[in-house]
Amino acid sequence: AMCVNDIVVQGAEPLFFLDYFATGKLDNAVATQVISGIGEGCRQAGCALVGGETAEMPGLYSAGEYDLAGFTVGVVEKSKIIDGSAVRPNDTLVALAASGPHSNGYSLVRRILAHTKSDLAANFDGGTLGSALLAPTRIYVKALLALMREIPLHAAAHITGGGLPGNVPRVLPRGTRAVIDSRAWQWPSVFRWLQEGGNVEEMEMYRTFNCGLGMVLVLAPENVEESLRLLTINGEQPMIVGHVEAHDGEPEVVLLK
Repeated sequence: AMCVNDIVVQGAEPLFFLDYFATGKLDNAVATQVISGIGEGCRQAGCALVGGETAEMPGLYSAGEYDLAGFTVGVVEKSKIIDGSAVRPNDTLVALAASGPHSNGYSLVRRILAHTKSDLAANFDGGTLGSALLAPTRIYVKALLALMREIPLHAAAHITGGGLPGNVPRVLPRGTRAVIDSRAWQWPSVFRWLQEGGNVEEMEMYRTFNCGLGMVLVLAPENVEESLRLLTINGEQPMIVGHVEAHDGEPEVVLLK
């Protein structure tokens, strides 16, 4: 999910994925579950799982531990690479809902779990606390490719480590900044639980987690209505969260409260 989301924001269509699975002693049941999950992710992204590497390294990993890595390769016409150069003041920011913390902030999550002595099997928001914290990262590839076939996308930010303040400025040109209205969406309950359980300041939450927004798209105002329609029919939950404005200096995010 992280790999394909990272390249689709540049306009690229993922072609294939390779994985690397390393452990002390191979547990076939665990490996089967992991590879099955990777296969499902590739299906959602429309790319092929063409191979990978499984390594057993006794002494390097404790019992039950494994390391997982991977990479994807995609393709985009050079003239269609999305690099943020088309962004202009008054462009609109449209965000796509996240499925949970995605794949970032788990060092802090573990500290909060240890501090609160929480039971991962406890009931939470219609499921369990564990399932809320470990909800699979949403894959936005097919919806974004469908959008880009119809609408020129000025920029797109995949909200990963660093949250909104760390990722949105990276796709903006110098002389602009993003103004995001934090009242435009509600944090999913898992983020409020993390904030309260860890007594985490709000800005630290924004710097660590996606806080419910997995993608932020930059669109010309005249294309927003049609973009919202296309994203919705392709299964996403889009919302207008702000705009771009002129700014002297390096790109930044201003969060309105």
